[in-house]
Amino acid sequence: MSVELEHKPARAASRDVALIDLLDRLLAGGVVLGGDITLAAADIDLVHVQLRALITSVEPAMDRARA
Repeated sequence: MSVELEHKPARAASRDVALIDLLDRLLAGGVVLGGDITLAAADIDLVHVQLRALITSVEPAMDRARA
């Protein structure tokens, strides 16, 4: 007995989106990344660092600053 399953990749809104298009959309609107790092020894927190980064392209950021 043999069963064949057909795998179809999921598509957003029934269309392919290239990586460069996705990157262009993200940079046009801006992306905020955040994270926390804690260095601990013997269950005692020694160092805690909070990281935040805004990634955007320069031209849209300048346009928003002028408005």
